[in-house]
Amino acid sequence: MKNGIKILFVCHGNICRSPMAEYLFKEMVKEKGIADQFVIASAATSTEEIWGDVGNPVHAGTRKILNSLGIDCSAKRAVQVKKSDYKNYDYLICMDSMNIRNTIRICGNDSENKIVRLLDYTSAPRDVADPWYTGKFDITYRDIMDGLEAFMNYLYLEGKIQ
Repeated sequence: MKNGIKILFVCHGNICRSPMAEYLFKEMVKEKGIADQFVIASAATSTEEIWGDVGNPVHAGTRKILNSLGIDCSAKRAVQVKKSDYKNYDYLICMDSMNIRNTIRICGNDSENKIVRLLDYTSAPRDVADPWYTGKFDITYRDIMDGLEAFMNYLYLEGKIQ
């Protein structure tokens, strides 16, 4: 894996929230001219969206939002978190509390405090709304953007990026 700040966004199926966060954050760092300082990916805690070795594509609701912003996610397929991801990534950023529990179950522990909820970086910590159940991808988009902006501010404040 190349050098840089390594971020893995995590949700249940890796077709709605975590790919939305992955592609939106890739776009944010590209727009700031700092994309070369990052490795950004996403994964699922479950295998529900993975058949054999082939993951399902990004959900149509997430694709619609990303496409409206000029972001192409057509190559993305769902993958599952692996135990080795814990040592390979600096941040495993989960969309909700259940994702945290399941990521810790897969990785074994969180001795380095790498596993966090995205919205824990904001002034209003909470789970990211799951559009799989609500169908409201716009609310999920707002949650994710709030979290990504707060995470970016955190990285600047901590001196991780210039």
